[in-house]
Amino acid sequence: MPWLQIILDTDAQTVELISDRLFAIGAISVTLQDAENQPLYEPPLNTTPIWERTQIVGLFENDTDSAELQSQLQAVLAPLPLPPYQLQTLEDKEWSRVWMEDFRPMRFGERVWICPSWQTPPNPEAVNILLDPGLAFGTGTHTTTALCLEWLDKQTDLSGKTFIDYGCGSGILAITAAKLAAAHVWAVDNDPQALLATKENAKKNHVEAAISAVLPQQLPAIKADGMLANILATPLIELAATFAAHLKNGAPLVLSGILKEQTDDVIAAYRPYFAITEVMERDNWMRISSVNSEQ
Repeated sequence: MPWLQIILDTDAQTVELISDRLFAIGAISVTLQDAENQPLYEPPLNTTPIWERTQIVGLFENDTDSAELQSQLQAVLAPLPLPPYQLQTLEDKEWSRVWMEDFRPMRFGERVWICPSWQTPPNPEAVNILLDPGLAFGTGTHTTTALCLEWLDKQTDLSGKTFIDYGCGSGILAITAAKLAAAHVWAVDNDPQALLATKENAKKNHVEAAISAVLPQQLPAIKADGMLANILATPLIELAATFAAHLKNGAPLVLSGILKEQTDDVIAAYRPYFAITEVMERDNWMRISSVNSEQ
C-alpha cells in the first residue's frame, strides 16, 4: 500500500510546532532530516539537536486528500504561513530488507570478519561474527567501530580474560572479544533495545554464555582485564574515574567515538587514572589506547 508524504522546509525554531500540528491533523509518523548537509556531531547533555534548516517529513495514509491536507495544515499553523513543501507518493516496501541489501561482509585487521547473518562468511577459517543489528547501532561500517575491531584483532591472547564493552550497541565488540577467547564480556548500554540486540546476536554466534548484557547500573563492581568504550566524548570524560575503578592495574582501556578536536579534553580527563599508549586518527575520528595506572 502506498503512502502520501509531505516534506516541509523550515528552521529549527518552528520544527516542534509544525511536527505537533502534523500529528494533530492525522500524520502516522513525523521525522526530521537535514536540509543543508549540516553535521551534528555531539549535542550537549539533555538537549535534542536540530539542524538550522530542517526538513519535516509527515507520512499520511494514501487516501488522504492532498488539497484538504494543505488546507488543514494552513489552518492549524495560522497565523504562521505554510512553509515551502512538496507532496510525494511513497511506495510501500519492506524497509528492513533495503539496508540488508547494502550490508556486505567486511574484514578488520587480519582475522576478524563481520558478516551479515543471512550470508555465508567468505572465509570459514576466520574469526567470523554473524551480525543482525536490528534496532541497535553497530555494524562495523562506522569508523569508530572499525578502529575498535582492529584493536581487538591485534590482541594475541584474550584467553581466560574478562572484558567490558561499554556502549555495546549491537554487541559487535563484545561478541568479537568472546570469539577471540575472552572468558566473559560485560556488554553495557543504557538502551534496552541495544541489550536485546546484543543478546540475540550473541545467540547467533553461539557465545551467549560468555556475554552478560546489562544496563550501566547493573554492572557489578568487578575488576576487568580490559575495556572498550565506543560512545561519545562528553560521557567518556564523565566516566573516567568509573572506568578506572572497573579495571585491574595495568589493564588496557580503548576509547573511541571521539572527534579530533575533542582529543585533548578526553586525554586530560584520563591522565589522572591512565597512561596513554596510543592516539590514532582516521577520518577525523580518534581511538585513544591506554592502560590503567591506578594503584
